[in-house]
Amino acid sequence: MAEASTIRAENYLAPETLVQLSPFELRAKMIVEGVMSGMHRSPYQGMAVEFAQHRQYVPGDDLKHLDWKVYGRSDKLVIKQYQQETNLDIILMIDASASMNYGSLTVKANWGGTKASGRINRWTKFDHATATATAISYLCLHQQDRVGVCVYADEVKTLLKRSSAKGQWRRIIKSLNTHPVESGTDLEKVTSQILGKITNRALFIFISDFFEDAETIRKSLARFRHRRHDVVMLQTLDRQEMRFAFNQPSPFEGLEGEGKLRVDPRALRKSYLEAINRHNKLIERNALSFGFDYQRLDTHDSVGPALTHLLARRNAFIKRSKFG
Repeated sequence: MAEASTIRAENYLAPETLVQLSPFELRAKMIVEGVMSGMHRSPYQGMAVEFAQHRQYVPGDDLKHLDWKVYGRSDKLVIKQYQQETNLDIILMIDASASMNYGSLTVKANWGGTKASGRINRWTKFDHATATATAISYLCLHQQDRVGVCVYADEVKTLLKRSSAKGQWRRIIKSLNTHPVESGTDLEKVTSQILGKITNRALFIFISDFFEDAETIRKSLARFRHRRHDVVMLQTLDRQEMRFAFNQPSPFEGLEGEGKLRVDPRALRKSYLEAINRHNKLIERNALSFGFDYQRLDTHDSVGPALTHLLARRNAFIKRSKFG
């Protein structure tokens, strides 16, 4: 990758993706605990930008907060209370385990490139995760939210400090210029490591194929829920993994140490599709059971449409909820 000073934005964020995302905001489902003025609601009441509710006046309250219109109508003394608007911390959790190094699509034209695609000239799941993370971070930084990045596999590999400062987007791109490691995923260990470092409530966005035991994933999600974090799960899969459209007997190799086996894919297609669809539905069901968002990404598709679908659905939910 080029140094930060020569990074060209169009190599990492397609113009059409930027146009597709521009009407949307990434809002917080939970009440956040920030200190800067922003667009997400804080649990701390006081002078701020958005009216929340009235409460009865008690001696000692500041008279400047009295609602004189209510008093004129009802002779009741009530105090205006406001909801502090604040900023959100977003942590992008990027899976860099060996299975993310798979891709069946030729590397996309004009893409800035990661070490993953450079080695095999294929648009890998990790490349797609990187493009997705780049788009999300761009959107969030323009909301003045703090964004950090965690690249993980069997443990946390890279942790970029959360920031909304100028230059953070380029630092994010630089931190993602890596390649999947030759290991599997240990989400239980990664969860312990990251929750040990993040003490305030935040929005965690996982971008992964989630090729791990569904029960292990459920237990990790339960820990994020217990800490009152919000989670978005973006399951990133190659189209061939979802369709298994192989027709010739070929050697199939597990990328995380499972070995190599020559098989006839036509004989396995039905069983394979049943198994992966069952696993994917379980991952989705686990996410929704905790009130988290889930979206499946096809690496052969552009990043923008899937993200806009997620954001539209999420914002509609928040608008209907008591937090909206």
